[in-house]
Amino acid sequence: MQARDITPRYAVSPQISVEDIPAIAEAGFKLVICNRPDSEVQPSHQAAAIRAAAEAAGLRFEELPLTHQTMTPENVARQRELFEGAEGQVLAYCASGTRSSVVWALGQAQEMSTDEILAKTAAAGYALDGLRPALEAAGKS
Repeated sequence: MQARDITPRYAVSPQISVEDIPAIAEAGFKLVICNRPDSEVQPSHQAAAIRAAAEAAGLRFEELPLTHQTMTPENVARQRELFEGAEGQVLAYCASGTRSSVVWALGQAQEMSTDEILAKTAAAGYALDGLRPALEAAGKS
């Protein structure tokens, strides 16, 4: 697992495996959000397998599979609800961590400046400069 902190409570990661769950729990995460559609991965890495391991370890697990087409305002709001409603640290994952970073960024557009959002994602290793127009249109700029 390669968790990268975007905020003290929200981190993103590339695809995780069942074997990563003990380290995720040990790191203090309380909620795991799967942003990767099952169609992209083999059965051993699909949400049901990760969910079973996460819940067995006492973690909350949520699925919000995202693609370019499903990065809708409703799904952005849902991710934010999941994050804000979590009791503790959140780990969101997808293929590389980029989708989980993008959905977080879009969800913060009305709370933070575009520059602040892009600085936080860049510090985590996700250069989302191409998202600037969408962030400015959605928020504070």
